[in-house]
Amino acid sequence: MKPTVKEFYNDKELISEVEKLSSQGISKKNLYVLSHDDDRTERVADNANANEIGARETGIGTAVGNMIVSKGDELRNQLQEMGFSKEEADQYEEKLDEGKILLLVQD
Repeated sequence: MKPTVKEFYNDKELISEVEKLSSQGISKKNLYVLSHDDDRTERVADNANANEIGARETGIGTAVGNMIVSKGDELRNQLQEMGFSKEEADQYEEKLDEGKILLLVQD
């Protein structure tokens, strides 16, 4: 089942949402942060005590393949491995291009 996606421009709002969801009983292991900037993704995920999408979620083949593709292709691949269609992954990657940061919530 694909995750629910929440979009943010502001890192602090995403962190607040993670805390809110956590207080409602959603495990932080089911919360993933994704942005177009690896440093931003890592910083926000660390501050929110949430996860980044990695080899565990995408599989080792996709993770290795992502090392040689463009950032946009890497993000689309990650989104597809999380359960989104190619069209949905394209749409979310465009939002990341616009500077948004995404919170993916696995049920």
